[in-house]
Amino acid sequence: MKVVLDTNVLISGLMLPDSIPGKIVSAWRNAHFGLVLSDPMLAEIAKVLAYPKIANRLQWETQRIEQFVLLLRFKTHIVEIGQVEAEVAGDPDDNMILATFLAGQAEYLISGDSDLLALQHRYPILTPAEFVKRL
Repeated sequence: MKVVLDTNVLISGLMLPDSIPGKIVSAWRNAHFGLVLSDPMLAEIAKVLAYPKIANRLQWETQRIEQFVLLLRFKTHIVEIGQVEAEVAGDPDDNMILATFLAGQAEYLISGDSDLLALQHRYPILTPAEFVKRL
């Protein structure tokens, strides 16, 4: 099963390993599903991990963040989203997440973002809690 995790789900899972997003990250690490990402998503993940509040919470230095992003590059399916048309009306910043989902032909997109969840009638977008029930 191929899945796209919204950046907020991935980061929350790293910061709170006992939470529902933490269970999702653990399931990915234990190969219960394949993770689909794109270069723009990797850049966003690196940027968010470097936010002082998040880096301090994780106790990750710049080198650890770079290692994690490299791990993601090699342990996930990276797709090209340049030619994919995807529009999230409420938040254009989410276009790359939806484009990654479409380009990767993933089974699910997991997000807590209300703008993405508003598209559930068109795409298989699940909340983290809904996805954990399916694992």
